[in-house]
Amino acid sequence: MISRRAAGRACGAPRGALALAALLLPALAGAQSRGVSDWGFYGGDGFGRRFSSLDQINRSNVATLKPVWQYRTGELGQGFARIDKLTFEATPVLAYGALYLETATNIVIALDPRTGTERWRYDPHVDRARRYSDVAARGVSLWEDPALPQGDVPCRRRVFTGTLDARLIALDADSGRPCAAFGTGGSVDLTIGIRIRDVGSYVITSPPAIYGNVVIVGSGIGDNRAVTLERGIIRGFDARSGALLWSFDPIPDGENHPAAADWNPAQAQLTGAGNAWGVMTVDEEHGLVLIPTTSPSPDFYGGLRAGSNRMADSLLVLDAATGRLVWSQQLVHHDLWDYDLAAQPVLGDIEVGGAPVPAVIQATKNGMLFVFERTRGRALYPIVEKPVPASHVPGETAAATQPFSTLPPLLPLGPVLPTDAWGVTFWDRGKCRDRIASLRNEGIFTPPDLGGTLETPGYAGGVDWGGIVFDEQRQRVITAVNRLPMVVTLLPRAEWARQADSGEYPHSDFSPQTGAPYGMRREPLLSPLGLPCIAPPWGTLVSVDLRRHRIAWQVPLGSTEGRTPWFVPDRTFGMPHMGGPIATAGDLVFVGAAMDSYLRAFDIETGRELWKWKLPAGGQATPMTYRAGPDQRQYVVISAGGHGPLGTPRGDYVIAFALPQKAAATH
Repeated sequence: MISRRAAGRACGAPRGALALAALLLPALAGAQSRGVSDWGFYGGDGFGRRFSSLDQINRSNVATLKPVWQYRTGELGQGFARIDKLTFEATPVLAYGALYLETATNIVIALDPRTGTERWRYDPHVDRARRYSDVAARGVSLWEDPALPQGDVPCRRRVFTGTLDARLIALDADSGRPCAAFGTGGSVDLTIGIRIRDVGSYVITSPPAIYGNVVIVGSGIGDNRAVTLERGIIRGFDARSGALLWSFDPIPDGENHPAAADWNPAQAQLTGAGNAWGVMTVDEEHGLVLIPTTSPSPDFYGGLRAGSNRMADSLLVLDAATGRLVWSQQLVHHDLWDYDLAAQPVLGDIEVGGAPVPAVIQATKNGMLFVFERTRGRALYPIVEKPVPASHVPGETAAATQPFSTLPPLLPLGPVLPTDAWGVTFWDRGKCRDRIASLRNEGIFTPPDLGGTLETPGYAGGVDWGGIVFDEQRQRVITAVNRLPMVVTLLPRAEWARQADSGEYPHSDFSPQTGAPYGMRREPLLSPLGLPCIAPPWGTLVSVDLRRHRIAWQVPLGSTEGRTPWFVPDRTFGMPHMGGPIATAGDLVFVGAAMDSYLRAFDIETGRELWKWKLPAGGQATPMTYRAGPDQRQYVVISAGGHGPLGTPRGDYVIAFALPQKAAATH
């Protein structure tokens, strides 16, 4: 095993080159603020577009791409009570001459971008015995204090991160030491002012957003525990002192709330969640923060939160300096499907009538793309309210209509028929046919039912937290899409308890929904052989042409390697996944995400696979790319640590790929 501190040198970097890089570091660090970095934000740039202007690695030479260094974090979740939930989803960011990332357990690490050598690490020592609702951390955010003089001033440059135990921490970017003047000894307790129902179920999993000197955080809230959960309050803190500057609750907290007229006041006080666990985006030009929110509690029964539940499952746009609501657009009414807005809102100019319009693109778990003018929220592609199935559950009133984008959906939205059943043998196909026929299934937005509902798309997407690429020049959106239906069953309280304790449902997730008349059981729609019951692909990479309002191409993402019985050959069917793509000016799309643990490169124009590399563990993270060193060599980096719920191989790897030195030098 390569030690953490020696990992970069073990990959063969010449000592002379390392010395030269050390000499050049001050100049590189000075030039490389997050605003001018090749990848200074979780989403690549401040717009979240995940598109890089680098083209040293391109479609003509990507076949020669090889690993050049690997770093091992040493974090495999030892002693964690919820190791089954542990996922290494981090996307590093580059600035100040270093790569910054964090483990699922919130250990923050700075690496040399050229060699992968560790510069510093900071462990906040979250309580490993606590049963957290999620064990993930997708990244950190960087900030530079313009009020402090240039030079070696402690905490002039800061790394901000949120933790599983709900702290907001500020670290010195150069040393990794806590910024003592921030909060209490470098951290702010984010549970203060929050109604905590269950310790460990209020967590921070996404990097904060930063506007000026305001650090903006949401929260991850464990779903489906009860009707009354923690509130999804969004807050802005002073980046220097940690003082609370503003807060905004998406669920009405009083009669003056902008959504108060759309809620029953007593029910609004009982309801929780409606939180923002995904990545937010800041529009510096207009002083806005764009926030995707989730479903209110509990996800699958809404009889105690009547109405549309406005501002949950919504794109919220707040004044980033004050927290004042500027506009909002709800994309799922009265959510009964766990259709959180998980993907980061992406900013860019959309061509309307031949003229560029500043826009925001929001992808959804139900497989749609919505595009709005950024400052006032006008839909740039019409949204149509369409009738959807009614609920048959006593006490529930589902929304009569739901918003549908007029852009083409990223996956089929109609019902799955028994004749659509798929299997590798007649036997498992027949079992799937019977299972589909037994479920309520009227296409998208079929409400949960006491007899079981086929939820399609499932609550993992469509598009989940992996988000989208926006290629502004081509006016293309590129994203990884899940196509795995789920089975959701509401159960009266006594029957829920019996089934949860029976051991008869080893592949099911049971949630109590305490306070509601029904608990919930859910599981993927799988055959007895463990494969989905619908025809592949079950995961795709999709390119949408916004100019022509059409799908430009879609290809299967991932193979069945390691997932099928011995008598079934491996096939590139397209598999369920977690993670997202990036794209580059080298006409390439890079994506890991799939269950077979490959990092792949696709041609951005055609979707043809051009290269792949088997990772030592699951690559359920979004990659990133940057230049480093005196030769400005381009690197592609991905975290490979596996995904607990997806069941991919565990690891602790950060791996960098580059062209052979001669090929890079001749570009």
